Amino acid sequence: MSDAIVPVFYHMPYATFLDDVQALARQVGEGAWRPDFIIGIGRGGLVPAVYVSHQLAVPMLSVDHSSRVPGFAEELLDRLAANSAQGTRLLFVDDINDSGGTITTIRDILAKSGCLQENLRFAVLVSNTRSTAQVDYSAQVIDRSQDKRWFVFPWEAVATAEAIAQEAQSVPERLA
Repeated sequence: MSDAIVPVFYHMPYATFLDDVQALARQVGEGAWRPDFIIGIGRGGLVPAVYVSHQLAVPMLSVDHSSRVPGFAEELLDRLAANSAQGTRLLFVDDINDSGGTITTIRDILAKSGCLQENLRFAVLVSNTRSTAQVDYSAQVIDRSQDKRWFVFPWEAVATAEAIAQEAQSVPERLA
């Protein structure tokens, strides 16, 4: 018998996704801080970033962190940090802040490259209170110690059930 944890898949309805994107845009729009660019974090943050970009009428850029292919993340983050040092305000958007690994990595790269923290914000659809990284804007907040759902966002729903299960099992501590 396998010791693998069977995840509880939560297929986020499109209407919930749309409500969450509008909530993020509203939070950003109601504050004094306004981004010059929305940056979608590839791959999960690309779709929400497009929606937030349209909602706020702010141009969008993308950084592909998830592929770990040289030239698609760190070099672009270096350029963004340099722009930030000149006053450009950057809003990074991702789907979920679960462990905090992605946000921490991006913040570290930006900081090493001279990004001004006052010109940097992060927004996610779902944020885990137990994450090692904090975000500035979130539509939903969960406590991963209580909420074990594996979020399947609308753009992921086209993947096979096997691929979704494999992705969920890739980080079993999130499900335990």
